Amino acid sequence: MYSMAAPRKPTLPVPGKENILITSALPYVNNVPHLGNIIGSVLSADVFARFCRARGLPTIYICGSDEYGTATETKALSEGVDPATLCAKYHAIHKEIYDWFRIDFDTFGRTPTDEHTDIVQSIFSRLWKNGYIEERETTQAYCPKHESFLADRYVEGECSLCHDKGARGDQCDACGNLLDPLEPDLDASGNQETKATGWLINPQCKLDGTTPVRRQTKHLYLKLDVLQEELKSWLASAEKGWSANCISITHSWLDQGLKPRGITRDLKWGVPIPTGLDGLSDENYAKKVFYVWFDACIGYPSITKTFTDAGNPSGSNWEKWWKNPEDVSLYQFMGKDNVPFHTIIFPTSQIGTRENWTKVKHLSTTEYLNYEGGKFSKSKGVGVFGNNARDTGIDPDIWRYYLLSRRPETSDSEFKWEEFVDANNNDLLKNLGNLCQRVIKFCQAKFDSVIPEYDLSKFPALQQHKEEVNKLLQEYIANLKATKLRNGLSTIMSISGLGNKLLQDNKLGNQLIQEEPERCNAVIGIALEHIHLLANILSPYMPGKSQSILTQLGLEGASEEDKTIPVSIPDNWEANALKPGHKLGEPELLFVNIPAAKIDEWRDAFGGEELRKIKEEEAKKAAEKKAAREREKEKKKAKKAAQAAAAAGGAEGKTTTLPIRSAKSAESASGPTPESAAAAAAQAEEPATKA
Repeated sequence: MYSMAAPRKPTLPVPGKENILITSALPYVNNVPHLGNIIGSVLSADVFARFCRARGLPTIYICGSDEYGTATETKALSEGVDPATLCAKYHAIHKEIYDWFRIDFDTFGRTPTDEHTDIVQSIFSRLWKNGYIEERETTQAYCPKHESFLADRYVEGECSLCHDKGARGDQCDACGNLLDPLEPDLDASGNQETKATGWLINPQCKLDGTTPVRRQTKHLYLKLDVLQEELKSWLASAEKGWSANCISITHSWLDQGLKPRGITRDLKWGVPIPTGLDGLSDENYAKKVFYVWFDACIGYPSITKTFTDAGNPSGSNWEKWWKNPEDVSLYQFMGKDNVPFHTIIFPTSQIGTRENWTKVKHLSTTEYLNYEGGKFSKSKGVGVFGNNARDTGIDPDIWRYYLLSRRPETSDSEFKWEEFVDANNNDLLKNLGNLCQRVIKFCQAKFDSVIPEYDLSKFPALQQHKEEVNKLLQEYIANLKATKLRNGLSTIMSISGLGNKLLQDNKLGNQLIQEEPERCNAVIGIALEHIHLLANILSPYMPGKSQSILTQLGLEGASEEDKTIPVSIPDNWEANALKPGHKLGEPELLFVNIPAAKIDEWRDAFGGEELRKIKEEEAKKAAEKKAAREREKEKKKAKKAAQAAAAAGGAEGKTTTLPIRSAKSAESASGPTPESAAAAAAQAEEPATKA
């Protein structure tokens, strides 16, 4: 039975060593994470953190729940609780799920802390004093009943584009368009100035149903434009080694030119604006808080402080990680939708403080994980969410293996139940499981579980085996250092395959022990060393199975209090960790076969019927579009035939007089021309942005 390691004491950087600071995107705690969320950040970062620790590097892995913002307030409203109660509930749900997946954080904290407020306000104050914050007066929806400005999500009404009655002031879920909560004013030329593509008709306050009014208010903006050149200069060296998509997303912002970005919102649940700053009115910002995407990334250092300086508000151990770029390398893991906040907003804030911050060295992003040809949907019950995985009864390490083997590193990937079962039954059971079971059981049966004396130097083929394994070990280390986690896992399975080949080439069995006992001893010796290496390099991916293998090899935990067996990933495999005479533990099955019948059972249990309905609806719409195109083709064909007939009649001396119509009326009668259709399509596809 696998148990998590004992709680760690805070690790601090060691001068002169490679110190690794790891973060995964703070999950927003207003819902349960699905498998795509898990592989996109926390699981990927966990693999890298475990790898770095096994390499003997001073390492700290920081994460926690992102709890402030409008989405939290609206979710709390829907559940009839206050935001703090809601966040406590979902923080516990997230932590329980991550514990089950064996995510080994150094600490999993929260953003609503005194430490967070202090660091956020300190960063803002420096930006304000350094001239990188500006005030702007804007028109905003205001509720006269409860006398408060309304965040966009607190205004609801009818979408001006598709006329769905349940649209929000930031977006219409029915048509997917960005909206403004109020119909924009006309400018001097009589045109509407819009940030989004539409607005709400008959807007109402979400809290009390009152019709909001327009009112002027002030907000604070971070001058990204002023700091753009400094940011670009830093990126020129920092982005080397980042994924192509990460670089592309970052440069798409830069190519458009950075613009000042609002960092305050009219909410109660958030970090308050500091008071007492020269030139900043305390009264104007008394009912405002910082926008969650200004303060969320600052959660990394604030959560670090709650860990390294626990119980010491004036402590500064956290700065040894976060204000120490000479000794610390920062690795950040996230889905692609979080990229701009980590490559634009947060680094710009760090630069603007004029402090010596540790900025990101390597940013590892993922694309999307889809589900059985569709998308995860909690509301429709489609897909596997964190708490569902446990309900299958399948060990967490099997889930870890499958998700990491399908990690969407360069393009979207797909979760499929058939592949999930196949990964267990073939990749794991027949490869890794077979190797461990065959060798350890043979040693138990023929050598009473004691490693025999052997001499590898007598068998050049076994020396060659060592060289082949070491070559793959170098590939594994290079892949993990570059956060190419999928390739790293594939390399492990290749090393496992070499182990099975070793047994096959030497025909391990009764005949070998009877006819070539020295060779048999050497094969068993190096095979057990091979399995020991596998257990260590497997530990970042499948920590439970790694511990099981090490236990079967007769190894023990570090202490009576900490039963976890230490792991180490070497630069070079010497094959001398297990000495002759060492007593092995009891062999046990690492994996069991999953019946094929489970595929349909699980597919149905996790949204199979709903997913079929969604696919049928999509197929129906596609068929209707195809039929419409076919009708249009037939229409054009008939028109050409009529024109040809008319032309032929004219050639015979017949004259046909047609009424003259305007181009507009002709288009309305026969459908849009290709040119007008193309123009309309181009206009419809213009990207809409919203601050």
